[in-house]
Amino acid sequence: MKKIYNVVCGVKRNPYMVFFLGFTTIILIGAILLTLPVASQNNRSVGFVNALFTATSAVCVTGLVVVNTASHWTVFGKTIIVVLIQVGGLGVMTMTALISFFIGKRMSLKTRVFIMEERNVDELQGVVRLTKNILIFTFAIELIGAILFSFVFIRDYGVSKGIGYSVFHAVSSFCNAGFDLIGNSMINYVDNPIITLAVCGLIIIGGIGYYVFWDVYETKKFHMLQLHSKLVIVITAILLIGGTIMMFALEHNNPETMGSLSLSGKIQAAIFQAVNPRTAGFNSIPTEKIRMSTAVFTIFLMFIGGSPASTAGGIKTTTFGVLIVSFYNLVKGKRDFEVFERRITPDTTIRAAAILMISLLLVIVVSFVLAITEEATGYDFLDMLFETVSAFATVGLSKGLTPYLSDAGKLILSLVMLIGRVGPMTVAYAFLKQNKNIGNYTYPEGKVIIG
Repeated sequence: MKKIYNVVCGVKRNPYMVFFLGFTTIILIGAILLTLPVASQNNRSVGFVNALFTATSAVCVTGLVVVNTASHWTVFGKTIIVVLIQVGGLGVMTMTALISFFIGKRMSLKTRVFIMEERNVDELQGVVRLTKNILIFTFAIELIGAILFSFVFIRDYGVSKGIGYSVFHAVSSFCNAGFDLIGNSMINYVDNPIITLAVCGLIIIGGIGYYVFWDVYETKKFHMLQLHSKLVIVITAILLIGGTIMMFALEHNNPETMGSLSLSGKIQAAIFQAVNPRTAGFNSIPTEKIRMSTAVFTIFLMFIGGSPASTAGGIKTTTFGVLIVSFYNLVKGKRDFEVFERRITPDTTIRAAAILMISLLLVIVVSFVLAITEEATGYDFLDMLFETVSAFATVGLSKGLTPYLSDAGKLILSLVMLIGRVGPMTVAYAFLKQNKNIGNYTYPEGKVIIG
């Protein structure tokens, strides 16, 4: 792929570096715009660090905030944020293609190669049609979400404000961003089925990704789906159903969260809290008041996240699925790792293990650093870990620490959000020089005791 890239583009920079720099550039532009006094309600600049954190959170579709989105930003500021969310959700190269479509410019071969890499497509042929389908799919789903939200928001906030809120939350939900204009996320609508189910539906659709839906549309039958789609659907279903049951069991009698709700409200809240760690960041109960056991389970869900080629973050459902399948086959003593009558290649298992290792190491190291830099806040290590995983998995749920972060803490989590959105392997490929001189030889085997 890199040879094709160098021939087509005529540059030495690899596509992974282009993705990283593309996201970084959009973040910096957003940060500059958000520092303008016109972006803040008090007509004073929020400061570059706070603006950078907010822009990073928006582009990386995370949802962690250092200032209240509803009360601090003006219409201009909120518009910048929702545009950044849409760019981050679609991807830099896909948005570049959208601009080309609007101005009637033919998509260059260079852009097609980048989109091919960004979308994990194996063939250059059909990239333009694929991009158009993704854009149509995205805007159609967001429009449906906005219409559903409007039934409630127009009633509560009036026509113009209600429409604005509906569009903003539809984009934020589908892109798994978690930004809200209400002021306390979806707590006011904890038992409103239109809001809770619409948010959950948009998050799930955005977190599963276009390819799975297209595969289902084309095949119609589960046994004919590609292995990727089967893993995504099964792992997603297990995590959502299991997550709902666990959230209900852990929080149904907590007087500070679900305890005062009706049975219907508790079920809706449990579903909402199981879906959002996958990686949206909305909450319908106070996250800072959930039990310690619930916080630990939420960290687990956040770390796994959504699916590849979607708007979600985390290590991804397929990574988790491949690791579980590989472990099961290894314990069973099978030579090949098999699932759904298909063989998983050793390279796939190694890549999944590498993503898990890098992600765990990053989360542990950053949590440790925050424990040092943010000791004065009075939050414990679990809160530091919760915030770090939320940033890495681009979730946006918070135990309340983020607004009190020092400038160093904000910059650290901003970098973590960027790595989480672009992908740890992409960042590694961008900055680590690839070995071009792989010889046709192997060294003798060496024995290593494992376990």
